[in-house]
Amino acid sequence: MEEPQITNPGTTTVKPSVIILMADYGHDPTETSVPWAAFKAADYDVSIATENGKAPECDKKMIEGVTQKLLGAKSHVVATYRKMQQSDEMRRPLSWSAPDFSLDPYDLVFLPGGHEKSVRQIIDSPIIHRLMLDYFPKTKKPSHKVVAAVCHGVMVLSESKDAAGRSVIHDCVTTALPTRFEQTAYWGTRAFLGDYYKTYGHGSENVQESVTKALASPSQFKSSLNPGPFVVEDENYNYISARFPGDVELFCEEIIKLFESFNRIV
Repeated sequence: MEEPQITNPGTTTVKPSVIILMADYGHDPTETSVPWAAFKAADYDVSIATENGKAPECDKKMIEGVTQKLLGAKSHVVATYRKMQQSDEMRRPLSWSAPDFSLDPYDLVFLPGGHEKSVRQIIDSPIIHRLMLDYFPKTKKPSHKVVAAVCHGVMVLSESKDAAGRSVIHDCVTTALPTRFEQTAYWGTRAFLGDYYKTYGHGSENVQESVTKALASPSQFKSSLNPGPFVVEDENYNYISARFPGDVELFCEEIIKLFESFNRIV
């Protein structure tokens, strides 16, 4: 008889269980499909959830036509996204608004980014905010539960606030999309894409400003204007964040390393 594996306290799976929380439409395909593929390759149990269980779609401008070729996902990422579209978890997602839905069974809650305006469905959702207010404190070390967010996905956390107005990442170090990156993309494409790169429209706050306001101190926002891979891991919570698609491969590596460290005998 096979020996049972020891798992995280309160978790019934024998390998890391991941939930990717998504809006119905608009997430960045690199920030969504590359992590999905990395977790599947690591033999994690991956699920996807949208508000009402509708199969999600990533931002078509990033995977089709001229915008894809000039600004969007690389061809191999588009191929990975197409493979993700055919997966059971993508075609039949869970519903994060269902009365019995809980994040407790999962070891990793993953929040992809995307600047298309439809992602506001998840950033602004009171249901998601309640779920994160319940789950995020459970990532405090030495817990083995993890939250990871990239780009606009960090705004899901900065907008998840308690009755006193404190976000779940109030005491954490984090990164997110830097203002310089956002402004460069916006002004560089405004003539032919309008305010496409501004999730909340022309004149709205930049992601960095919005996230920084939710922290105890501006010094907790960490960033780099170097386009090379950059990620931030908090010291007190199992929370890892990244800035944009260029960080995603390193981002996935660091998440997987964190789970490997949980099983390391010191």
